Amino acid sequence: MPSPADERPLLSIVLPCFNEQEVLSELFRRLQCAAAEWDHTWEVICIDDGSHDRTWELLQAQAKADPRWKALRFARNFGHQTAVSAGLFHATGQAVVVMDADLQDPPEELPRFIAKWREGFEVVYAIRTKRKEHAAKRLCYWLFYRVLASVVANPIPLDSGDFCVMDRKVVDVVRSMPERNRFVRGLRAWAGFRQTGVAYERQARAAGEVKYTMRRLVRLGLDGIFSFSTAPLRLATYLGLSVSLVALCGVVFTLLQRLFSTFFASIGLAPVPGFATIVISILFLGGVQLICIGILGEYLGRIYDEVKRRPAWVIAEGAGIDPQIPSA
Repeated sequence: MPSPADERPLLSIVLPCFNEQEVLSELFRRLQCAAAEWDHTWEVICIDDGSHDRTWELLQAQAKADPRWKALRFARNFGHQTAVSAGLFHATGQAVVVMDADLQDPPEELPRFIAKWREGFEVVYAIRTKRKEHAAKRLCYWLFYRVLASVVANPIPLDSGDFCVMDRKVVDVVRSMPERNRFVRGLRAWAGFRQTGVAYERQARAAGEVKYTMRRLVRLGLDGIFSFSTAPLRLATYLGLSVSLVALCGVVFTLLQRLFSTFFASIGLAPVPGFATIVISILFLGGVQLICIGILGEYLGRIYDEVKRRPAWVIAEGAGIDPQIPSA
């Protein structure tokens, strides 16, 4: 009799979905065509992240037509990273693929990732090249990954996204991490194991509107930095020391200006009474203090989220899968 591990599909594909009705039919077609070339058993876990369109209806129909397609619907929108985490929690494969439903991550690229996994790499992540976003957004991405790499203790590969293949042992480690503000590619890098990158050309959305707005991207970036680095806290310390040094220099200069007023007057730096300098100093110091308080607030807010111990997501219903009991 085969063991439970032998009954698992070789591949699980996790697809977070949010208002993707325009792209789902093409996603179903292209993923089915790509899967025909894999010669592996597979399943797809779709997570409807509180969509307001016909996404859930289409996912239900696909799950009914093909039992390899399974879907879960969140009770509300919990966010992309939470949807990915829920998919990992319910995936049963010996290897798990994470990719976006908008087809910016081409299913046709997966054989190269799977080949690297079969070579013995436990994590095969995608390195994005030739992004199709506008120049300002590409610049923001470029800067973010390099800032992140410079402040985290465990390096996160440059220009890597969530598109990847992870071995079951890595998935189990990521699943065991209890934090709520999740940055999956950071958790994946922190877990370690043998990792390698595969370069691919990131496509434009096949259809529909971009879901990761600039506000969402900023929030994701902050999660990545504050979840994996204490550098912002050290930055607050450095700002405080720098401001104190500038203030000390100002005190020394003012004292010397009073003691040697004739000399300073001869070089055009005579004391000038007024409140402009005081106002500027107060505003400057107030700004530094607010920045430091804001940094502390980011960390305290995350601690507050964690100690409440609320579930990271709430599942309303499932299609082809038990929404309450994890499959693995």
